[in-house]
Amino acid sequence: MNKIINPNVCEWATLTQRPTQSFAAIEETVKGIFKEVQQKGDRAITKYTSFFDGIAIQNIKVSGAEIKEAVASVPQELKDAILMAKSNIEAFHSAQKTERIEIETMEGVSCWQEKRPIQKVGLYIPGGSAPLFSTVLMLAIPAQLAGCKEIVLCSPPDNEGKINQAILFAADLCGVTQILKVGGIQAIAGMTFGTATVPKVYKIFGPGNQFVTVAKQVATQFGLAIDMPAGPSELLVVADDSAIAAFVASDLLSQAEHGADSQVVLVTTSLKLLSAVEKEVEKQLEKLPRKAIAAKAIQNSKLICFENKELALDFINEYAPEHFIIATKNESFYVNGIQNAGSVFIGNYTPESAGDYASGTNHTLPTNGYAKNYNGVNLDSFLKAMTFQKISKKGIQNIGKTIEIMAEAEGLQAHKNAVTLRLNSLKQ
Repeated sequence: MNKIINPNVCEWATLTQRPTQSFAAIEETVKGIFKEVQQKGDRAITKYTSFFDGIAIQNIKVSGAEIKEAVASVPQELKDAILMAKSNIEAFHSAQKTERIEIETMEGVSCWQEKRPIQKVGLYIPGGSAPLFSTVLMLAIPAQLAGCKEIVLCSPPDNEGKINQAILFAADLCGVTQILKVGGIQAIAGMTFGTATVPKVYKIFGPGNQFVTVAKQVATQFGLAIDMPAGPSELLVVADDSAIAAFVASDLLSQAEHGADSQVVLVTTSLKLLSAVEKEVEKQLEKLPRKAIAAKAIQNSKLICFENKELALDFINEYAPEHFIIATKNESFYVNGIQNAGSVFIGNYTPESAGDYASGTNHTLPTNGYAKNYNGVNLDSFLKAMTFQKISKKGIQNIGKTIEIMAEAEGLQAHKNAVTLRLNSLKQ
């Protein structure tokens, strides 16, 4: 890992950069695939699945028989773990439900807000070397709680043309209505335009690599909404001498093993802890099955020591981490001071992996600094807030003159007329 001691503020812009390509570098490739999927539909989906995933699949839709087989084959111990995680995630997201908000802003003028589900949503579930069945729980559970009518799941197939059995089990458990063996840019394009097999959706959710992230952003140019630009995983840990170096190292490595383009950062005010964590990372890395992947991520990662906690906090807010662990004696300083983070984990016994799997919070979070202006997925991500109003005869008499004056001042006579006609009718 790269060690930086007391960096000057002018260096922070460089230190907060992530090891990913820019949008512009990837956009042309993404748009080319989008255009082909828009024009050729399933033929283009099949072509790019063969090209990127190395498998030719004629029928990309997962059948009921495949789901039944997967459900039967998942070990009971894993099923029980998934069920416990589901219970916690359900409890946390159910608590986010809000009732109708209604108010009479003035006599005779009633306004209210109600939330309605997004009817058709698409869930992208990463596959490959680490098929993330946990992401199914994080997306399908709130979608189901919100009442989404169609929940479409896309995930890349393995080299046998199958989707991981735990992904299928979780999808079946959480009410997914359709599952498709398609990943990457072509999956996002398919859900954007719709094909003979892949349904068109209204909003796309889910993390992915930098190509999936850019594909989601391109999808917004065709009228779709997305949850957020959620790309390669990242973690920042702030720690002092009260932290346990082995724990900190394990948290850094837990995110480094996601992918070679992941990034992890330690921020500390203690050179002693920095040195201890560096040694622990080297030690624990040697024993990881995904050592090669984690090692590449570690090359892009940093150990940074600041003179004081105030500078450390300022840097953390500038970095805006996806995951933020606080392992310090004065944890309230960071808890109260953090403004930009996707999800926060507090104390020596709160590993980030708890949030990834089973504590209840959602693990689909903004990366690459987007925590400055995006929040992670929650129940409201699957809902639209609609406003309503009803004005009585007395109400239009109370508010009418105000509307007329404002409409006339803006030069919008028809707006004024819509009120004047009503007011005149009440004088008769």
